[in-house]
Amino acid sequence: MYGWHGKILRVDLTNEKTSIEDVDPQIAKDYLGGRGWAIRYLTDEVDPLVEPLDPENKLIFATGTLTATTAPTGNRYMVVTKSPLTGALAHSNSGGDFPTWLKRTGFDMIIFEGRAEKPVYLWVNEDQVEIRSAEHLWGQDVPHTTDALLAETNPKSKVACIGPAGENLVLMAAIMNDKDRAAARSGVGAVMGSKNLKGVVAFGKKNPAFADDKAMRDLSKLLYKEVGADVKAGSNLHIHGTAYVPQVTNSLGILPTRNWQTGTFEGVDTIDGPTLTEKYLIKPKACYRCPIACGRLTEVTSGKYAGKGEGPEYETISAFGSGCGVANLEAVLKANYWCNELGLDTISTGMTIAVAMEM
Repeated sequence: MYGWHGKILRVDLTNEKTSIEDVDPQIAKDYLGGRGWAIRYLTDEVDPLVEPLDPENKLIFATGTLTATTAPTGNRYMVVTKSPLTGALAHSNSGGDFPTWLKRTGFDMIIFEGRAEKPVYLWVNEDQVEIRSAEHLWGQDVPHTTDALLAETNPKSKVACIGPAGENLVLMAAIMNDKDRAAARSGVGAVMGSKNLKGVVAFGKKNPAFADDKAMRDLSKLLYKEVGADVKAGSNLHIHGTAYVPQVTNSLGILPTRNWQTGTFEGVDTIDGPTLTEKYLIKPKACYRCPIACGRLTEVTSGKYAGKGEGPEYETISAFGSGCGVANLEAVLKANYWCNELGLDTISTGMTIAVAMEM
């Protein structure tokens, strides 16, 4: 199996046991990509009538064939489960560094089953797999939890965890990795919280094999060169991140404004990419091996909205900004920082507030 390690880690939280099983090569071939085969496993193993927050629901962390490779923009992972927000399938995606470290443990996928009696976290260091107590971390926000888990395991490892939102089963709770990256959609953080699973810490040096390593490297170099040329030519995605998009959607009349009462916002110039870049950007921040670096490390240095972190992305700006009729980018930045710290989906949170404001 090329592109995969061919191993799945199964974690029985109820009995605090772990087991390793081989990947079915046919499933890996037929359901290419982390989302595809994670959905296959979920639908095979979970009764569709199960309530999302019941122990019988399963939570799957799945990497893809290009995760932990030289492929630009390929280092991502999926969280698949039954959504407590919609009652339907959830497949939430995130980037950063954690997906690569997860796959380098030697496992393509982790399946969490059951519910721990007390809060725990999972430490995976290749063949060293431990379920450890997280009682001392319950109630802590994402940055504090991340720092504590790194101190307890390996400072070079990477962390995915929930904050107070997930612990309290908020239906728009996210799973945060690398402090500021989010598998945010559909309430996957609430499922993690329902299992008393505070976090996952990953470290390893195992890279997947390819049929032709040289061809893979050569293709990656070509793609890096092409993308790099676009970045050097002045790519909006590199210069402003996804924050450049509000101007585009506003010009098309599809920028969410005041809970979608309209599609244009008169204050768009105050919450767009150029404003973010000029006033609050520290530097661009990339996912692992990505030449685009569309992430934004930002800071509000003073005042009641002071804070520092990654973001906001376009969707966050359109939710907390134009979606709520707010033309103050510092307020949007603060809302973004708070959501990341608490482990909340900025899109659902911002648009829920927009609904309340209209009502």
